[in-house]
Amino acid sequence: MPVLPMFRLFFRFIVLLIIFAIIRYVITSVARFFSQVTNPPTQRQPSQATSGTTGGELKQDPVCGTFVPTATSVKMTINGELVHFCSADCRDKFKVA
Repeated sequence: MPVLPMFRLFFRFIVLLIIFAIIRYVITSVARFFSQVTNPPTQRQPSQATSGTTGGELKQDPVCGTFVPTATSVKMTINGELVHFCSADCRDKFKVA
């Protein structure tokens, strides 16, 4: 008859795990709800890169190597040649170098 106490112990352990999982789920759900209520997601304006505009020529930024559409790039003429940058920061770094 030693099998019956082992079964009871195992059954109690399984019930305890299930109760723990349910409590954890409830606490997580409540925390997520209050997080969404106190910090609602903000509406983002679509940027030019994600607005669906495709096509156009791409030029590589000489500072960081990012490929930038020529229509939206920051431009600077150097020795008569038009150079395209992804941002004003890269343009300024190029001026310093």
